[in-house]
Amino acid sequence: MIQNFDYQTPTRVIFGKGVVDRLPGVMKPLGRRVLLAYGGGSIKRIGLYDKVKELLKDFEITELSGIEPNPKYDPSVLEGVRLCKENDIDVILSVGGGSVLDCCKAISAGAKYDGDPWDLITGKVRATGAVPIVDIMTLAATGSEYDAGGVISRTETNDKVAYIDSLLFPVCSLLDPTYTFSVNAKHTAAGVADAFNHVLEQYFCAEHNMVADGFCETLLRTLIHYAPIAMAHPDDYEARAEIMYACMYGCNGILALGNSQSGWPMHAIEHALSAFYDITHGEGLAIITPRWMRHILNERTMERFVNLGVNLYGIDRTLPAQEIAEQTIERTYRFFESLGLPMHLREVGIDGSRLREMAEHAKEKDLSQGEQYVDLTADDITAILTASL
Repeated sequence: MIQNFDYQTPTRVIFGKGVVDRLPGVMKPLGRRVLLAYGGGSIKRIGLYDKVKELLKDFEITELSGIEPNPKYDPSVLEGVRLCKENDIDVILSVGGGSVLDCCKAISAGAKYDGDPWDLITGKVRATGAVPIVDIMTLAATGSEYDAGGVISRTETNDKVAYIDSLLFPVCSLLDPTYTFSVNAKHTAAGVADAFNHVLEQYFCAEHNMVADGFCETLLRTLIHYAPIAMAHPDDYEARAEIMYACMYGCNGILALGNSQSGWPMHAIEHALSAFYDITHGEGLAIITPRWMRHILNERTMERFVNLGVNLYGIDRTLPAQEIAEQTIERTYRFFESLGLPMHLREVGIDGSRLREMAEHAKEKDLSQGEQYVDLTADDITAILTASL
């Protein structure tokens, strides 16, 4: 049965070759003082930095560079807030991947708040304003370009917190798939795994509907088809464009309209992994996902696995349900493995010494009983992590 919903997204998406040329027209109504935020320098290597600076030659530019994957509260968020306040920034321009944009979302709210921005990120205080954000994406993965959330890490407390607020939707996202041609195989695969998991998190729910299921299955089918092509031929425009388009829908809620809650348990568990060990998010999800699937497989959840296996992987519906479910999990594992992703925690430097600590952290911080498709205890999470070693 379709559940009641109330949905709106204010983000304008401009997609395709050459769309970055439209940047001045997008930025002009928002103001002249711009915070240009980016990561480790890849935008300079591909010529995008120089292009943006030329396009914005009539604007006042303040730069924030060095934003890391799993973006850090200190220094990046705090430094961005400081720069916005000191330079009376009108608009933030995020150029890079989802981590840069996630960081900019926290900065945008923090710049309009007089207290500690961590209060906003953790939900202690609700934002009352935010600096508008425009983004140019260079990595297909998170879907941050079309949603109202981001994830911020605080190293000293091993916290990785999802920060969601309707004020954080970008005003406009400029998506040119050609800027993803230079993304290496590791990060292409990790981005696909991240997007694949975003869809699965919303597919596995108690109450669902045919429209949402079909949308999810189509996106997964797209990623399965085009990821190997993009890996083998990095400058294949069709493959890169299809992946970027599929990733865009990951977290803005449209895949779950009319469904009941899922709780996003795989993300909660992975957030603990990357908070403690700073691993690549998509790689952590690829490791956790099939183990979570296997752990929650039972008579109540069987129908979801059967539908996914039949509609996504084309498994024969006349087979016993248990066999279909087992094949579904195995096919998901093999897909991630085929992309060259690590499929065991030890491959990314995580041994068994802190599994219980991470399980308790994930449970305490992210997983509320009754809000998950299948409730997980700290013991359950420990078992999933142990199976992932």
